[in-house]
Amino acid sequence: MSQYQRLLLIINPLLRHSPAINHGAALAKASGASLHIAGLIPSLDILSLLEEGDRKMARATYLQEHCDWLDEQAEKMRGRGIEVTTEVAWADNMRQDILDHVTQMQPDLLIKQVQHEPVLKRAFFTPLDWRLLRHCPVPVYLVGGECHALPQKVVAAVDVSDTEPSNNELNDRIILQASGLALQCNAELHLLYACDISAAFLADMGGGLTLAELTRELRSDLEKSFLKLAARFGVPSDCRHFIMGHPVSVLSEFAHQHQMDVVVVGRTQYRGLERLLGSTTEHILYQVPCSILAV
Repeated sequence: MSQYQRLLLIINPLLRHSPAINHGAALAKASGASLHIAGLIPSLDILSLLEEGDRKMARATYLQEHCDWLDEQAEKMRGRGIEVTTEVAWADNMRQDILDHVTQMQPDLLIKQVQHEPVLKRAFFTPLDWRLLRHCPVPVYLVGGECHALPQKVVAAVDVSDTEPSNNELNDRIILQASGLALQCNAELHLLYACDISAAFLADMGGGLTLAELTRELRSDLEKSFLKLAARFGVPSDCRHFIMGHPVSVLSEFAHQHQMDVVVVGRTQYRGLERLLGSTTEHILYQVPCSILAV
């Protein structure tokens, strides 16, 4: 049985060429899941300049145009054997409206196009996609880049540096989600760990060893943990990638070089400055040339 039974695709009907529509349809077709497409339209300030009667008519006409367009898209999908339902509505609070849809539908996956935000704007306002990553109770599939609608290459990004049970469980969920997606799409599955050994991390390790010795020893231990995890899930040796470097840079370069379609990552609790500056997962959104599946 597929791990996906119900998919929820959120689109902005104003962006009619959004790749997210093709991605949602392709995944629904491959998995046999039902697909609900919610077209949420941000309120248009310009309509507030009209008289009340004209404003109501303009809103209704505008909404109906997008309903007709989305119905046409859904009919094409039904012709391909996809079970799809649609709706179009105004959204006064986009984040809350999306989360309300998730609560009501209880989908196995939320699909949405990545909404790129300028660095300066991110310094003052938390992007919508970051908010969804922090608050959405189901896995979030954020479509980005020029990748295949039906993934052909999937990489699960894990972290073996933290041995707490909660982190081990998260690694398991990441790999299971990635392997399930790869199996559903007949895609290659890769496993990656970006090993970032900083002097600050090594400072707590005593024993009279030099920094170079500590680095070699820690690297060896982490690589053993990574290989053990890969073996437990049956990942082939040529699909295991232990790479030194900062996670954002490593994942971005790896996705570019190996033409990945989806990077599967974990979502963690947010503390301190991370709430303002964003986590590794959140920054990857703007760096990798493909889609992100956050667990």
